Amino acid sequence: MKKLALPILLSALLAACSSTGPEATGAKVEDRTGGAGSGVATVNAGSTSGVRIPALVDPNNILSKRSVYFDFDSFVIKAEAKPLIEAHARFLVQNPNETMRIQGNTDERGSREYNLALGQKRADAVKQALLLLGAKESQIESVSLGEEKPRCEEATEACYAQNRRGDILYSAAGDY
Repeated sequence: MKKLALPILLSALLAACSSTGPEATGAKVEDRTGGAGSGVATVNAGSTSGVRIPALVDPNNILSKRSVYFDFDSFVIKAEAKPLIEAHARFLVQNPNETMRIQGNTDERGSREYNLALGQKRADAVKQALLLLGAKESQIESVSLGEEKPRCEEATEACYAQNRRGDILYSAAGDY
């Protein structure tokens, strides 16, 4: 019964996350664009300094995959991201003292305010999925970087797709 309940809850979350856009809630978004002194890190998958848990950087382990990609103008988690999110949720449940930061990112299209709001909704969608799968609220922080930290800077659809993501960073991997 428990194994059946988790996929149902995740599906319900994904359906509930759909909306007409970040402006629909009117929620204010804190500016955490990663400027000097902000304390907001960016994903650096090649960094292994401070790693206490090798699985987080082992390229053969799903935990080394740390980006959840989104469609244009959307914060709905795709079905293809489900195994990744489930693996990270299991890791958090098995390691209750570990913490993570989820950084929501967007492509450059849209206003700065819109992109900050959309990035926050993407980070929050990943966080909610992890919480539904058993992670603790105290383990996860969600922030928006909007369009400020692109992975690719070309004006092509393939490049935009790389920038529409939620990045998972772990304190255990020295990501932040």
